[in-house]
Amino acid sequence: MKSVGEICSDLIRFDTTNPGSGERPAAEYVATLLADAGIQPTVFESAPGRTTVVARIEGDSPDALLIHGHLDVVPADPAEWQLHPFSGEITDGCVYGRGAVDMKGSCSMTIATALDLAARGVRPKRDVVLAFLADEEATGDYGSRYAVTSHRSLFDGVTEAISESGGFSVTSGNERIYPVAVGERGTSWMKVTAHGVAGHGSRPPVDNPVATLAHALSRVASYQWPVRLTPAVAALIEDLAEITGQPIDLDRLDAEAARLGSLGSLFKAQMRNSANPTMLNAGYKVNVVPSTAEAHIDGRYLPGLQEEFLSTIDELLGPKITREFVNLEEAPSAPYPSSFFDEMAASLVAEDPQARPVPYVMSGGTDAKSFARIGIKGYGFAPLMLRPDLDYFGMFHGKDERVPVEGLEFGVKVLTRLLTGSN
Repeated sequence: MKSVGEICSDLIRFDTTNPGSGERPAAEYVATLLADAGIQPTVFESAPGRTTVVARIEGDSPDALLIHGHLDVVPADPAEWQLHPFSGEITDGCVYGRGAVDMKGSCSMTIATALDLAARGVRPKRDVVLAFLADEEATGDYGSRYAVTSHRSLFDGVTEAISESGGFSVTSGNERIYPVAVGERGTSWMKVTAHGVAGHGSRPPVDNPVATLAHALSRVASYQWPVRLTPAVAALIEDLAEITGQPIDLDRLDAEAARLGSLGSLFKAQMRNSANPTMLNAGYKVNVVPSTAEAHIDGRYLPGLQEEFLSTIDELLGPKITREFVNLEEAPSAPYPSSFFDEMAASLVAEDPQARPVPYVMSGGTDAKSFARIGIKGYGFAPLMLRPDLDYFGMFHGKDERVPVEGLEFGVKVLTRLLTGSN
């Protein structure tokens, strides 16, 4: 049976860059591993090459848990990497390559756990649905959104789900903090357009849409969004104060986040909404004022704050700018405190007695948004024990992405405890 490190390495060697040729080869690899272990996979495509694998492992209760991950990755320029991003090379105790953290490493932990349970003939305490999805790095139209609409029955009985961006260790002194995500910010990707009067570039401006758009984007980029502490973020800050033994001043949270370093990064981007201009398009000739100018904005908002976010955006853009959504997704949240959160926490502590699990809200988004549409409560829990010097957040979409093999092995042990209840 392949080790978790070998599975991760194999998955990275499949170039599943999105946009690209699709996830089909990686999906077939996953389906073959599961089938050879006696776990029957369902493989389907939303478009040629855009392939998803779903399988169900029967447990002692039909009240099912979903473990989902995505097989696609963002682009990587080999010239910027020490090792080729699709080599999957294992060196210095780490698996290197695009997707090592986001999120083929997590997928490999799920696969290795499932294969081990099957090899030992161990039934989980509840049904477990495994989903290896296409297209998370875009909108999910070819992956999770398609899965929950066209293959809804595969998720019957699922009440909770776990996936990426939670359960990793952050070292502080002699303690390891493990943030477990109980929610994530909503997504508001927008195309904004300024309309004006076309004319010769040498003449005095009448209503230049490029200038109008530039001023509007400057207002958006420089706006200081107010702090809005959601219950989960407030609970995180309270826990961090207790763990560190130092009070955290709620009236100066930006300074406190900087003081706390890696611990501060757990709430720095999660205590307010945000909007970043990311793309620009205007004009076709240097001496022609165009009639329109366009830009894209990546907006993120906290649970319950969509209306406040959009009204602020409209005010910042001004009356001459129109906007349309490229992608609008709710900000999902999962119950906390909850018995299932306690189960995840107990599984971590059982494998790492120094573990201090805390609630956490993701700054970005995941496929949990799609599953929330069908009533599945999603948590971020892909357990990893990381080296203190490894910049976990910097690995996401960054160069020289890598994950420790020992960390993956730790994750398999934690997942096994969670699924079997052997804490």
